[in-house]
Order: sequence, then structure tokens, then C-alpha cells
Amino acid sequence: MNPIAKNSSDAPLMRVPEFGRAPLGSAAEKRLASLWETLPGWRGWLATVDHKEIGLRYIITAFVFLLIGGVEALVMRVQLARPDQALLTPEQYNQLFTMHGVTMIFLYSLPILSGFSNYLWPLLLGSRDMAFPRLNALSYWLFLFAGIFLYVSFPVGQAPNAGWFNYVPLSSLEFDTGPNIDVYALGMVLLGISTTVGSINFVVTLFRMRAPGMSINRVPIMVWGTLTASVGNLLAVPSVSLAFFLLWLDRQTGTHFFDVSNGGKPLLWQHLFWMFGHPWVYVVVLPAMGIVSDALPTFCRRPLVGYAAVALSTMATMLLGFEVWIHHMFATGLPTLALSFFGAASMVISIPSAVAVFAWIATIWLGRPVFTTPFLFFAGFVMLFVIGGVSGVMTAAVPLDFQLTDTYFVVAHLHYVLLGINVFPVVGGIYYWFPKFFGRMMDERLGKWSFWVMFTGFNIGFFPMHIAGLMGMPRRIYTYSGDMGWNTINMVTSIGAFLFAAGILIFMVNALISLKRGALAGNNPWDAATLEWSVSSPPPAYNFAVIPLIASRHPLWENRADEGAARSSLDEGYLLLQGRETLATTPLDARPDLILKMPDDSYAPFFLGLFSALMFAGLLLQWWDFAGLMAIAGGIALTAWMWPGRKQEQSASAMHSARDAEHG
Repeated sequence: MNPIAKNSSDAPLMRVPEFGRAPLGSAAEKRLASLWETLPGWRGWLATVDHKEIGLRYIITAFVFLLIGGVEALVMRVQLARPDQALLTPEQYNQLFTMHGVTMIFLYSLPILSGFSNYLWPLLLGSRDMAFPRLNALSYWLFLFAGIFLYVSFPVGQAPNAGWFNYVPLSSLEFDTGPNIDVYALGMVLLGISTTVGSINFVVTLFRMRAPGMSINRVPIMVWGTLTASVGNLLAVPSVSLAFFLLWLDRQTGTHFFDVSNGGKPLLWQHLFWMFGHPWVYVVVLPAMGIVSDALPTFCRRPLVGYAAVALSTMATMLLGFEVWIHHMFATGLPTLALSFFGAASMVISIPSAVAVFAWIATIWLGRPVFTTPFLFFAGFVMLFVIGGVSGVMTAAVPLDFQLTDTYFVVAHLHYVLLGINVFPVVGGIYYWFPKFFGRMMDERLGKWSFWVMFTGFNIGFFPMHIAGLMGMPRRIYTYSGDMGWNTINMVTSIGAFLFAAGILIFMVNALISLKRGALAGNNPWDAATLEWSVSSPPPAYNFAVIPLIASRHPLWENRADEGAARSSLDEGYLLLQGRETLATTPLDARPDLILKMPDDSYAPFFLGLFSALMFAGLLLQWWDFAGLMAIAGGIALTAWMWPGRKQEQSASAMHSARDAEHG
């Protein structure tokens, strides 16, 4: 068989000799390895565009930020454990409070999910890489440098200090004259660029990089979750980037976008911020829900109940998420009619979330659960999801929200939503995919200890915050009087926070020990259904030697799940050996469409990210000439990025020769 495929131009169809079904031999595997493997040493570390390397870097870097944010939280809990503590000054507490929120919400929650998706998407979709490998590398470097940019101000006492929500006029130059807010504004714009280019990559990868036969109704739920979050990012991130840029202009150039004394609108900040802020809640939750939806059925020994309903509810959740930002602003004096509409929308959004909850419960109920460590984390997540959702519906009621606004009830809800619904799927996902990442199993006994300590500590730490809020304890206070009645609750909360941290420590010890001593995993130690488990653990550099043909939603469970007469072909498929190549398919039906020439490793993404960060540093320090020089250096790096290499030129010449021969 010698199939035909389009080339990248508008020329007629051309024959490609090695684009065909063929058995794979050792010579072909060696050629693929030589084409796709990254160079060893520091050169390969800087230049790699391998999605698996980038995914693991995202996960490790984001987890480091989780640990930093956790230490910040523990320091605050020591300060609040007893009344009238003096461990921190008010300004130190402001900076610690702000950087804790920035770290956990922006530097941990989404990046770690991006790490899972970067590593797993091509393996789940049957591709050899993401759509834009160099753009993928750039998104990581920008994320890393944005995190460093935000944190270099912390040791010198100039960190952001107006809360992670950064409300004006408290963050305006009149009330905050230091560089603290400028660091936050420019750092968030830089981080927004990283998020945007990463989101573009995910969207294009889904629609063009699936294995033949993986039609749109066969992609895993995790892919739906990350796709929906990525589309949400493309619509929401410009809003917050604009808000921070306008604030920076107000502070540095004398504009008055938020200055009420000169016709500005302070409330504009809240609109721009929360038009981003509430969809962001679902951005850091929907991919985590996708992890549960794909991994939980493995331990229930049956497919997910209601696949189509869960996929549709995922999209509906993000769509409604753009219509409820006002519930963060109920106490700002907006018209009553507007409050009614947004209050109703905030309650309606619980419906698609409930669809997913019922699907998970039904999957457990109708399956044969195996109580492994990942299963415990996913089941615990379902409980925390319900608690966080119910408290969210409570704050959607306008009269109740008037009483709960800016109290510790909101802090409790936020942690159940952003920490409980994110961290538990993430840790469960690491236990689940650790064998695929590193080829070794994690210890089950230590894993169960880590779950029970984390789960107990989390609920002891954060559930009492609901009660503290109902008792009137305001958020963002650095100390309190002993006669307020909050002493016991704060002590219990602090104990719970340290217990939760102990659970994280057990997990880390387990991971470090398992890297060296864990049992060898094999290709599919969990007997899972999805495509990533069809290759070795860890996967080869090229992922799939032969790009498989997919005929069902669960290609590794076709003998037990009756999904039609057709069967997937994982041993035979499309063999591409003429260079770094992968297959592009049509957006809906996943029919073979193009052979894509993938770029080689390159230093350009690293240097473009570095020069971009240095340019922002120049803007922060008002070194205008230096910022301009770094912009020019970034342009040179971008030119080097786009410059065709020798292999690409030879490949293009061969393609033109083949086309000329075809038309000859």
C-alpha cells in the first residue's frame, strides 16, 4: 500500500514513498531515535523541544512553587495561631500574603496542569509531539523567568503587597510608591504571554495532531478539559494583561485610567481583573477534573459513565464561567438588577459541575473499585469538590454574600476550590503516571499514608475557616485581639495546615525513593485503557514508532468494552522516517491529511524567553536603553528561530523534486 498525502503547499496530491503502513524493524527504531533524541548535557537541556522534557520541567518547577507558597502559608499560620502575635510586621504580612496568593494561583495551579498536558497530550492523541514544539519550549522559559522576575523582589522587601487581587486605589502610586506593584504588573504581563502561546499550542494540537481515526468524540476527557481551559485563556488573559498594563501606565507615565480624581474608574480594575479571575478558577480546575475523569475509570475497571455528558458539561462550565464575574463584586454598589442576573448565573453554573460529580460517583458505583493510592486521591477529590461547590453556591446568594464578603468564609471556599480541587487530582495524577514518567512504581504504603495525612490535614485546616468567617473574622488581617472569640479556630486551622504539609512531605519522600528503588513498571502496570499506556515506560523520544490507527474511545480495552466491530491497530499504522515527521489529520474525523516536518532542537526559545524577561526588567528599573537593546536581541533570537536549518532546506528541496517528478 502506498497512500497519498498533501504537501504543505497548494500543489496537487503527491506520493510519499515512506508514508505507508509497514512493520517496524530495529533499523527503523534506530533511525527514529537518531532523529528525535535530544543531545546530552547542557546543550540539549537548553535546546530541547521534546514535549516530555518540557512537561516534566513544568511539573517540577510548578511543584517547587507549590512548596514555596506552602512555606509562606505556614509562616502566616504561625502568625495567626495565637492572638497578638508579632512574628511579622504588617508590611511583611502584606508581602507574604500577596506572594502566597500569586504563587499558588498563577505560578502553581495552571503551570502544573500544563505540565501534565504537555507530557501526555501527544501520547494520548497518538502523535509524536505538540503542534509547535519551539513555541512549547518558549512557553516554559517565559513561565520560569516570570516566576523568577516576581520573586527576585521578595528577598529585598519589595515584593507585591496589595493582595493577589491588587485592587486600586490601594495599588496606585498615591498609596504605594515603591516598585512592589510594578514588579507584579510587569511579571503578570510576562506570565500572560507564556500562558497565551501555550494555549494556542494546545488548541492547534487537538485539532490537527490526533492519530488517524481518533475522531472528536473519541478524545479523552483530559484533552477536553485542557482544550476548554486553553480557549478560556485566550479570551480571559488579555483582560488581566490589559488591566496590569494600564496600571503600570498610571504609575509610570501619569495616565489616569484608574484615578477617580482625574476622571478614571477604580471599579474598572475589578471588572477587568474578575473578567479574567473567575474563568481562571475553571482554567485551573477543568484539566484537573479531566485527570480524574480519565484515571478514575482505570481503578473502577469500567469506562467513564456519561462520557458525552461530561465532555459537554466541561465546555458549558467554561462558557458560563465568563458570565459570573460580578459575583466577586456584589458589595461594590452595582445595580440590583445586575446582581440578580449574575447571582442566578452563579447558581446555574453548579449544574454542569454536578453532571461530572454524578458521572464519577456512577462510575465508582457501577464498577469494581480497586483502592489504590491514586483511587483514594481521586475519590477524596470528589468529596472536596462537593464541599467547595456548595460553599460557592452559598456566596452566589446576594444577601448572604453581603455578610460573607471579605471574611474567612471566602478564604475557605477559595482553598477548597483552588487547593483541594487542584492538588488532590495533581498528586493522584503523579501517582498514576509516575510509572509512565520514570518507568518505576511509587510505594503504595507510603502513598496511602500520604493521602490520609493530606486529606485529614486539609479538612482540619480549611473547614474551620468557614466557621471563622461566619463568626466575622475578616480576611487579610495580620493579627487579632484575644477577646474576638477566634483563638481556638485559628489554632486548629494552623495545626491542620502543618498536618497537610506533613502529608506533602511524605509524598515527596515517596517520589524521591521511588525514582531509584521503585519496582519496574512495564508498559501498562494499571491495565489502563488510553493510548499512552501502549508504549514503553518511559516512552521513547519519538513516542510512537508507527502512528497507530484508532477505532474506539478505549483502544486498550476493546476486548472488554463493546464499542463496535472495528478494532484499533496499534502495531500497524503510518511509518514516517524521512526526518522529524509526524502526521496531521482533519479536525473532526481525524483522517490523514498532511505530513508535518517538525523543527529540530533550538536555543532560540531559551534566548527569546531570556531577552524578554531582561527587557521587562529594564522597564521595571526604567533603563529604557537597556530595554530597547533587549527587544532588539529578542528580535534576533526570533529571526534565528524562524531561519530554516540545513535539514529543513534539504527536506524542502526533496519535496519539490518529488513534486516535479510527480508532474513530469
